[in-house]
Amino acid sequence: MLVTGAGKRLGREIALTLARAGWQVAVHHRHSRSDAEQTAADCTAAHPHGAPAVVCHADLSVEASVRDLIPTVVAQFGSLNAVVNSASIFEHDSASTVNVTSLQTHWMANTAAPVLLAQALHQHVLARGGQDGVVVNLLDQKLWNPNPDFFSYTLSKAALESANTLMAQAFAPQMRVVGVAPGLTLTSHMLSDEKFAELHRQSPLGRSSTPEDVAATVAFALNNRSITGTTLLVDGGQHLMRFERDFSCM
Repeated sequence: MLVTGAGKRLGREIALTLARAGWQVAVHHRHSRSDAEQTAADCTAAHPHGAPAVVCHADLSVEASVRDLIPTVVAQFGSLNAVVNSASIFEHDSASTVNVTSLQTHWMANTAAPVLLAQALHQHVLARGGQDGVVVNLLDQKLWNPNPDFFSYTLSKAALESANTLMAQAFAPQMRVVGVAPGLTLTSHMLSDEKFAELHRQSPLGRSSTPEDVAATVAFALNNRSITGTTLLVDGGQHLMRFERDFSCM
């Protein structure tokens, strides 16, 4: 099992949840090696049989680095069944400020890298004659409740959501492809604690997603062998409400 962006924040919670469920985890990072090493140590401790987690580095903005990632993990584990694409770039722009550089930056990390990793996993599963591959792509509730903030980011995630359908069709029966779309889950430098708590309550259920909610849904998607080509929204119903701005800009 490979989890990208697993050194901290949501990726770390996903990696730990999967380790507790018995998955041997490869913890990917780009810059945060010390965080990734701590996550790997915690995953090893959390695994019911103590299966050692490993740390792997890749720059998801560089094609060659992305293409090296699956072979690196396979060399460590001997085999690989699943990839969770949690890493993403989330930088603000708008329809008025977007440029080719911003589009390319978000596209490569948020769309192209997950597609290339899914492609590589499918080839690996196919080569060993298996039918047990699965990819989970982290998306965003705002795809079902659009606003023009974070323009390049939103386009990159919309493309990845479409890729879910296409890859589920193309890579069956050897592999499943599932999306998980959180709502407001973790705060950022753009939100005070008070504002985050207020926005988190703005949903039909009175609460949005927590890291634990999202990680539990990823685990469910990995284990349920009848799910493919669809997205599970985990947001307390926030996608049912109309927001004119992104949470970070409200």
